[in-house]
Amino acid sequence: MTKFFLTLHVLAAILAVGPVTVAASMFPAALRRAQADPRDGAAVASLRLLQRICSVYAFVGVAVPVTGFVTAGSLGVLGSAWLIASIVITMAAAVVLIVLVLPRQEAALAAVTGEGEGGMSGTGGTGGQQADVTGAVAVGDRTGAQLAMYTGIFNLLWVTVTVLMIIRPGSTTGA
Repeated sequence: MTKFFLTLHVLAAILAVGPVTVAASMFPAALRRAQADPRDGAAVASLRLLQRICSVYAFVGVAVPVTGFVTAGSLGVLGSAWLIASIVITMAAAVVLIVLVLPRQEAALAAVTGEGEGGMSGTGGTGGQQADVTGAVAVGDRTGAQLAMYTGIFNLLWVTVTVLMIIRPGSTTGA
């Protein structure tokens, strides 16, 4: 049963965390393209898709620690220092994603599309909103840089967890 839980844990990590790391990493560049021409439907659609991937897979990503705890329990390693460090780092990555990345993505998308406060909702057209979009682009430039930085931190935290999971200090595998 342990191998089954471990398989679920690894699959959850690959299928849930992988898309978030890739989509979040692509978001700042897509934001720059969408800011360059807010009327470019393809650029705005890409931005919207990347944000949706990050939001949905962040929710799905809850399966990673859940299956991780079940796996650790079946292996009898819940008190291991490497696992506790991994849990703390995973929590830090979740905080970075939920508090720093996702809200900035939503704000940037709203600024580009004119949605949100006083803006349009629905299809995300920008007609009649040029002054608002132009004003938001200046803020969006800083937001894009912040997103790139926070996404990099998020990704480094996951790399650290992955390394800890592979090396497992004190493990009996001889690795």
